[in-house]
Amino acid sequence: MEESRDVTIYDIAQRMNVATSTISRALKDHPTISDKTIKKVKKVAEEMGFRPNILAAGLRGNSTKIIGVLVTRINRPFISSLISGIEEIAQKSGYSVMITQSHDSYEAEVNLSKALYDSRVCGIICSLAMATRDTSHFQKFIDKNIPLVFVDRVPKDFSTYRVMIDNYSAGYKATKHLIDQGCTRIAHITGSQHRNTYSERKRGYVDALLEAGLTVDEELITETNLSFEEGEAVANTLFDLPNPPDGIFASNDTAAVGAIQVAKRRGLKIPHDIAIVGFNDDPIASIIDPGLTTISHPAVKMGQTSAKKILNHLKTGKKNPETPKKDSITEVTFLNTEVLVRASSKRIE
Repeated sequence: MEESRDVTIYDIAQRMNVATSTISRALKDHPTISDKTIKKVKKVAEEMGFRPNILAAGLRGNSTKIIGVLVTRINRPFISSLISGIEEIAQKSGYSVMITQSHDSYEAEVNLSKALYDSRVCGIICSLAMATRDTSHFQKFIDKNIPLVFVDRVPKDFSTYRVMIDNYSAGYKATKHLIDQGCTRIAHITGSQHRNTYSERKRGYVDALLEAGLTVDEELITETNLSFEEGEAVANTLFDLPNPPDGIFASNDTAAVGAIQVAKRRGLKIPHDIAIVGFNDDPIASIIDPGLTTISHPAVKMGQTSAKKILNHLKTGKKNPETPKKDSITEVTFLNTEVLVRASSKRIE
């Protein structure tokens, strides 16, 4: 059986008996081509089943209209909402999104960043893997003036766009809320401390305790990968202490829910015996019983803002092609958070 061949602009030109250059410009809505001709060419192209080769066009122009997205795990509610925000803005502007996930592996992140670079994406949005310490694999994007936006999990020292929340303030608010509810011995389940996302939340936690005249007990601070299983394991360890905590601030909702489940199995009353606060406002926070107090994390808005940074950079570059490479971009965008109080921590009306 003969393999079907893709329709090309040469086929359309032959059918319409016009130059291929006219077909090419018409398909791109070029201002030198009349609206009548553009409509006619597009109608014939559709009838013939023409599909534009976006990748080939990108190779010729050394870029595509594809934004690369490199995240940790797309099955996390925060990440899926982040991607939704990115896609919303990209699609409105005629761009596509190529999504990859590192599964929190540094090696995978390095390989995927290269794959996106080799695919000639026009920009890249990345939330760093938990294991990443060295971010030099992203320098190639800067060298080629390909806009790069780090979102949520961002490097401490890298000259590029960054979109994040004030993690210090968020950690402080979460801990202060527990203190206001009468908690005096508050544990903290945190992520890897070389990620400033989690080190800043911890710093806010520590400062809230010190401000209230409470002791910072390292026995109550545990660094984990913030999975549900880790949340359960840490909670079991904490509840077995001779002097267990009366409050827990977890750096994500997944670990916090793990702690709630352990507390319930042990017959502890929530929030009277143990008050618990999470982070992100994942859907599970309002489904779990009791409802989980959490910190809002504007994932969709963070995705939208990140995509806008890419598109604005590209637009500026087109208007000013002689502009030198933006090696010194240090723009940081902070989005607000708030404590969403639910039954898991509400002791005082």
